[in-house]
Amino acid sequence: MSPPSTLSAIPALSVIVVAADSGPALRECVRSVLDWPLHLELLLVDNASGDGVPQAAARAWAHDPRLQMIYNRENLGFGAAVNRGAAQSSGEVLLVLNPDCLLDGAGAVRLLEVLASDAKIGLVGAVACNARGVPDPASWRRDPLLWRALNSMLGRASAGVNMPGPLPDHPVDTDAVSGALMLLPRRLFERVGGFDPGYFLHCEDLDLCRRVRDAGLRVVLAADVRVLHAKGGSSAHRPIFVSRYKHRGMWRWFRKFDPAARNPLLAALVWLGIWAHFTLQLPILLARKLRHRHGGTSRGGAWPGK
Repeated sequence: MSPPSTLSAIPALSVIVVAADSGPALRECVRSVLDWPLHLELLLVDNASGDGVPQAAARAWAHDPRLQMIYNRENLGFGAAVNRGAAQSSGEVLLVLNPDCLLDGAGAVRLLEVLASDAKIGLVGAVACNARGVPDPASWRRDPLLWRALNSMLGRASAGVNMPGPLPDHPVDTDAVSGALMLLPRRLFERVGGFDPGYFLHCEDLDLCRRVRDAGLRVVLAADVRVLHAKGGSSAHRPIFVSRYKHRGMWRWFRKFDPAARNPLLAALVWLGIWAHFTLQLPILLARKLRHRHGGTSRGGAWPGK
């Protein structure tokens, strides 16, 4: 699809989607992106999926040169896979998009407009919503410093990690946005070193936002843009695996950025707290895994056209 002349000033866009047994939602994500009225390329990075869906996508859009497939022989983790896609992309602007997200063309254009509105804006996110339109609190967050995390646990929302109150209807500065959708210039992505591959899954978005801000640039939530986020397509069948890496990511972010980590005793207590929380969750996660196994899942296969 060629972009309309009114959008000719928008820079070339590289959309990076990482799949890891993401299921049928990936199909709609690919279809949605390729319907945007923008000059773009879509890099689909497959982290050794076993569901056949990335291969089915490659067949379904085999004649569309905008879709580029990158197959990894093993699951490299989210950040490392995005870095690989970015290294093979050609756009001036990168959009990292989860495979279970749907964003319309108008929303994509609006995100680019927000990014271009101020040279000090380094990274732009959107409001991730579920199927009922309920926003994910992770769309608008503060740095998860220890004292904020404790306030969140104690129910003190005003001083917690998630921003309190209703979402605004316009772009606002924030500490961090959801990794479900992140838009930033290629030069900035390269300047800050891309995603930290030390995170396998979870918290790498918080890390990237922090490094963008440390580079003197703004992280902005385009609160007037909504993206449908099904959430959990890649993790429903392996909740223990995902939770393990989420807790591991929390520990890595704490060690890198939280001043409290300089206190050895406090750091040890945080480490114990993180893994005690993971251990206490295991029965719930195991039950969830068993429910998913008995409930069955739809698998990727041949798709009846686009």
